[in-house]
Amino acid sequence: MAFVRFSGVTYLDPGRAYPGYVLYSGADGITRLIDLHGRVHQRWPFPGVPPRIIDPALNGGRLGDVGLQLSQVPGGRGGIYANRTVGQLSWTGETLWEWGTQAPGGAARQNHDWQLLANGNRLLLVTIPRRVPGLGAHVTGDQGLYEVTPDGEIVWEWRAGDHLDELGLSDEGRENMRAAVARDPGDIWGYLEINSATTVGPNRWHRADPAGVFHPDNILISSRKANVIALIDKASGAIVWRLGPYFPAEAGQQHQRIHVHNLPRPLDQISGQHNPHVIADGLAGAGNILVFDNQGGAGYPPAPLGIYAGSRVLEIDPSTERIVWQYTAEDSGLPSWSFFSSFVSNAQRLPNGNTLVTEGMQGRIFQVTPTGEVVWEYLTPHEGDGVAGEPEVREPTVPNVDRASRTRLIYRSQAVPFDWVPIGAPGPLDAIDRRAAPAPSVASSA
Repeated sequence: MAFVRFSGVTYLDPGRAYPGYVLYSGADGITRLIDLHGRVHQRWPFPGVPPRIIDPALNGGRLGDVGLQLSQVPGGRGGIYANRTVGQLSWTGETLWEWGTQAPGGAARQNHDWQLLANGNRLLLVTIPRRVPGLGAHVTGDQGLYEVTPDGEIVWEWRAGDHLDELGLSDEGRENMRAAVARDPGDIWGYLEINSATTVGPNRWHRADPAGVFHPDNILISSRKANVIALIDKASGAIVWRLGPYFPAEAGQQHQRIHVHNLPRPLDQISGQHNPHVIADGLAGAGNILVFDNQGGAGYPPAPLGIYAGSRVLEIDPSTERIVWQYTAEDSGLPSWSFFSSFVSNAQRLPNGNTLVTEGMQGRIFQVTPTGEVVWEYLTPHEGDGVAGEPEVREPTVPNVDRASRTRLIYRSQAVPFDWVPIGAPGPLDAIDRRAAPAPSVASSA
């Protein structure tokens, strides 16, 4: 049986889309830099989780260097266990830095996030197989953070399993977590599935209160499975601020009541969220937290969700814990379920006030204006087997819930300024409008 799917750029309004490049890793394990016409300007034969073009201001002025995963653990189980080395490649593909074999256990096991810091070190989100206090005798996939010097030395470490009492879980939630570990200690995504870790950076909260919790060096993390966004104090390692895991029932369930589109309003139930980060100085909403709220099943115990599944991008004022801006499909005049990714995905604020959104489960990247108008849309044509470009290798005792299937999944994308790469701008943009096209642009067969 044959079927067809749209791919490439389906819509572009050059007058309102913010110009620049977009970087992403396809499900085929290749990382590509595209322009807003979908033309590929560079590619690297490695995935990134996530891939990231490095800001030249942090990189000695070098243009076009990219951070990627360079090798996998032979016979690894995929997921948070898969990565052996992570590294930095030049624009033309030369390896400039690689780390992992010198890590504890001989593998970096980097997953979900990393960041080049202003001091030249790298913050890596990693997996640490160990027995976690309070979760039984099983060795399981704990996650943590390493700060690694250019010479490969770990100079700071944090382990999530040492801070479970700070996540706000109920007694029932802790028992749910213990049961999950006992049931599947080798879960390839980990019992917390921490999916982001980023420093707060300079921000207005710290300038107003230098002794407050929003110190630029503190680290914001997200636990997808626990429905928690948490702030780690870099000096002490303690969790000093969080959103979730539970929200008052009277806050209402998304997509079922009129008030969910009234702003500002108290934050209601997040579930399976990805990539919360503090919007940087100079951008619209600076100091607020931007997060892709997947509304995918998650939580200890599972969070109550609305009947009509749909994801949301939320901008949250951390001082009031209120939603001050959001994007849902309804904001584009569409039904809630037409914008939905139960896992992966991210959002990034752009200099003109637009937001770049990765609806990762669908392989879709788009720009949306503050009023909900989509002004650029791209559907990746690149397919692969498995999830996020990771190899479909499993130990016989590990349930293969992500069995081999064709997918166009994108974990996360990055908006890249023209002056971060050596080729500069690609030239004037022409409008593209294929939304009413009678037939998809690319065919594939089953």
